Amino acid sequence: MNNDLWVFGYGSLMWEPGFGWAERRMARLEGFHRSFCMWSIHHRGTPERPGLVLALDAQPGAACDGVAYRVAGPQAAEVTDYLRERELVSSAYLETRQPVALDCGTQVAALTFIVDTAHSQYCAGLALERQARVIAAATGGRGPNPDYLWNTVAHLAGLGIRDADLEWLAARVRVLRAG
Repeated sequence: MNNDLWVFGYGSLMWEPGFGWAERRMARLEGFHRSFCMWSIHHRGTPERPGLVLALDAQPGAACDGVAYRVAGPQAAEVTDYLRERELVSSAYLETRQPVALDCGTQVAALTFIVDTAHSQYCAGLALERQARVIAAATGGRGPNPDYLWNTVAHLAGLGIRDADLEWLAARVRVLRAG
């Protein structure tokens, strides 16, 4: 287990990891919050009509609840390569190792992708209404932006994690799409 890899998921990695794992645990990352603070020009939008995706944005006193996956050592390099290809498509995320507290009381260093605040796709501080309008209208290579939001909110709820902003966005996007 010493060469095992831990991966922290807070958005689509929770509901579509795309890799095999040996163990999955609830986990918390201190000092960051989950936020629609990254323009998506590949997976959930296009350069002409960007969408928004979640990223971990540093914030003192914040914490992000999600899941941590343990990947067995023999698969660690393959999974790392897969995640680099998936997450670093435009270099807007930074690949880091972060201390993550598992629900069993132990702490692990988990592979964690955080937003690069110096990247042109970083867009923290957008009003929730603007976020809703962007998400409602965008589609990218991995599908409609609303599906990404709705899947994330559904999986957070299934894990017992409440995120008032995401829940509000999900409801508002449904109204915008219906109209």
